Amino acid sequence: MDLELAYSLAGFAVGFIVGMTGIGGGSLMTPILVLGFGVQPAVAVGTDLLYAAITKAGGIFVHNSKGTVDWRIVGLLTAGSVPTSIAMVFVLKWLEARGIHYGSLITTTLSVALILTALAMLFKERVHRFAEDDDRFDLLRQLHQRYLPHITILTGVLLGVLVTLSSVGAGAIGTAALFFLYPRMTSIRIIGTDLAHAVPLTAVAGIGHAAIGTVDYSMLLSLLLGSLPGIYLGSHLATRLPEKIVRPALAAMLLIIGVRLAF
Repeated sequence: MDLELAYSLAGFAVGFIVGMTGIGGGSLMTPILVLGFGVQPAVAVGTDLLYAAITKAGGIFVHNSKGTVDWRIVGLLTAGSVPTSIAMVFVLKWLEARGIHYGSLITTTLSVALILTALAMLFKERVHRFAEDDDRFDLLRQLHQRYLPHITILTGVLLGVLVTLSSVGAGAIGTAALFFLYPRMTSIRIIGTDLAHAVPLTAVAGIGHAAIGTVDYSMLLSLLLGSLPGIYLGSHLATRLPEKIVRPALAAMLLIIGVRLAF
């Protein structure tokens, strides 16, 4: 099979799952490129970051027009994630300049990010209920006046590291963190806020990878050509399959892939 066609088919499959479940494509696309196509981890991550930024960009305008983005929280997350992402790109460039192979670092980070994503998917509702408890909410409200903005920035720092090294984390992990930190926000507002933060983060990280030569533009185009119709079709079929079946199955798959990459 022609390699570009194979990439497009992979893009279609991932786009279909993203459209049907809302789960970020990074947790699926990067492992497929690394394990399925044998792409070097750094190139897989860099290409997937730009792929994610492009495919998610339109969602910002939709959510913003509906008022489902908290730009203050986006600013706090970005204050931590974007500088960290830039710093991580310089770290990778420094390692490359000294001939240090950092593929194992990216693979290890990817496996950890996938396992964390799977756990975030499996226990999202439990985390939400835990944070919504009145006593805990009162505690969070008290912390909000002092420390919650700082904790949000530190969450951005963590996401900056994970996303830049693995392209995974801006979706499920970011959403789970926001559910815990801001339990009284509506689900749609958390999703919109997380998306509005994910696009600039993945764009900055992707541009950083492009600057050090770890983006395959031909692969990127093939993935995009497949993913756009996949997202469209998946979105129309989203109501056909119950989330209580799809989410655990997808989480189990990510957990298996994460463990496979770790060993």
